[in-house]
Amino acid sequence: MEMNYVIDTFFALFAMTLIIFMVPGFAMLEAGLVRTKNVTSVLTVNVMIYAIASLAFMLIGYEYAFGSWEHQDSISKYAFFLFQMAFVGKVVNIMSGGVSERSRILPLALFTVVVGAFLYPTIVNITWGANFLSGTLFDISNMVDLAGCTVIHSTGGWALLAAILIMGSRRGRYKKNGAIQVIPASNIPLVTLGAFLLWIGWFGFNGGSVGAISSKENADAVALTIMNTNTAGLAGAIVGWLLTYFRYKKFDITMILNGALGGLVAVTAGPDQYTMYQPIIIGAIGGALVVFFVPIFDKLKMDDPVGALSVHLVNGIWGTLAVGVFVSDVSILTQLKGVIIVGAIVFPLSYVIIYIINKFFTLRANDEEQLEGIDAAECGMEAYPEFKRSI
Repeated sequence: MEMNYVIDTFFALFAMTLIIFMVPGFAMLEAGLVRTKNVTSVLTVNVMIYAIASLAFMLIGYEYAFGSWEHQDSISKYAFFLFQMAFVGKVVNIMSGGVSERSRILPLALFTVVVGAFLYPTIVNITWGANFLSGTLFDISNMVDLAGCTVIHSTGGWALLAAILIMGSRRGRYKKNGAIQVIPASNIPLVTLGAFLLWIGWFGFNGGSVGAISSKENADAVALTIMNTNTAGLAGAIVGWLLTYFRYKKFDITMILNGALGGLVAVTAGPDQYTMYQPIIIGAIGGALVVFFVPIFDKLKMDDPVGALSVHLVNGIWGTLAVGVFVSDVSILTQLKGVIIVGAIVFPLSYVIIYIINKFFTLRANDEEQLEGIDAAECGMEAYPEFKRSI
């Protein structure tokens, strides 16, 4: 029994470490997708999110989410906390990436405090945690969401949608005649590095969510979960590759990588529930959704420099519903109910919180600051000072 405790504690700490690799993953992905004049601000925001969200969750959010630090005894309570803490910043990473190149840092920091202490813990409470909705019509604790397809990815996506509606688009992104100004990525190697750091982190994200590895059954469940996670990413990348070539006659590495990330999001709700072949379909659909929805959001003038709405919100919804489609004893209506209730909580709360913060600390950098670059305006240093700034 003591050996199981030690092994499972080590497993939780190892999984947590893999998840923390997603911090530089988001940072490198976003830094590569934005223009050089905004790279330092993006990196600053990513470091700030990890620090602030984690501390807010430790001091306030964790106990609100789970009711107590002593709610389980199969592993060290400190390891369990660290594993859960590793998730919280990802919600804000999703939102911050989607408002890159026009967002000020201080208002994002304030929103991060609210997410870490209150917004994300509220969703954890009603799904994985203490559940203050238990026994009510709105109880969604029976929704199957192993590692946060809805709890994390959709939550971040709904918050991003609210932020975009309040902030608007980047300067010059949409022309008065309806044309879309293409703003190319500044550093494709960084985008690729970031995407693969995220991919590797997902093995801890999903595999660690199984919760234990010290028995043969649990070890098999962890291995299956990680294999299915990887398979969905592979399928998403291949479909992203094929569809972008079919539509544009070009191989767009950014869409291929976002297709992989879409597949990884899509499998996150039930990777321990699937056979080894079902994630191929789930991930392929996830990759296709990214390719289709990125231009749709652009047509709606929803400016999202990193494709986070398509990767995280759309695939967070699809992945949660997919469990009801592919697992016979899971009701798709139960899954849909969970998606709707989380969206109904997160979107309006995010909108109100961001709206209030924006009233006191303007979230959107003005056109002059965007032209100069957020690095110079907010950070006083640039990642590539020897380069001339581009409009």
